[in-house]
Amino acid sequence: MRPADAGSSSDSMDTVPQTSSPAYAARNPITRAFDAFASSVTRLAGSPVAFALAIITVIVWAVTGPLFHFSDAWQLVINTGTTIITFLMVFLIQQSQNKDSVAMHLKLNELLASHRAANNQLIGIEDASEDDLRRLAEAYLRLASRVGAHGKQTVDVDACVQDAPAETAKEPEGAS
Repeated sequence: MRPADAGSSSDSMDTVPQTSSPAYAARNPITRAFDAFASSVTRLAGSPVAFALAIITVIVWAVTGPLFHFSDAWQLVINTGTTIITFLMVFLIQQSQNKDSVAMHLKLNELLASHRAANNQLIGIEDASEDDLRRLAEAYLRLASRVGAHGKQTVDVDACVQDAPAETAKEPEGAS
């Protein structure tokens, strides 16, 4: 990875939420254990074995319906079970998604930092406001139209972003 320019937003880890950072998990044994558990459960939950187990559970529940006369308690069993499992899985899957998101951002930041022609201002852009992201997207749409209109293979990204209104070119808050 090429060294970042002095004062750029890539100098610090301010753009990575501390609690979802893989480095944070390495320092805290409870978070490290939860991360390992969440990773294992989400891998297992997405497997064919878990799907087959869920299908078998539903079939057994349906088959026992006549035995329990399709009572309210019989229905409550499946409703309660699925609600509890869903509630717990939300947190486990979110932990895995947070970890994957941080890893993806770090990989993209590395690509941006390693490519000489890339706009390094995009490092840490995930912390920008919704309006800033919309303005930046408009700037890139203008960039794409310039490439098509001029028949060029490349267009100066910085020039396109600079041509955007003053708010577009500003850095995201907290990225100084």
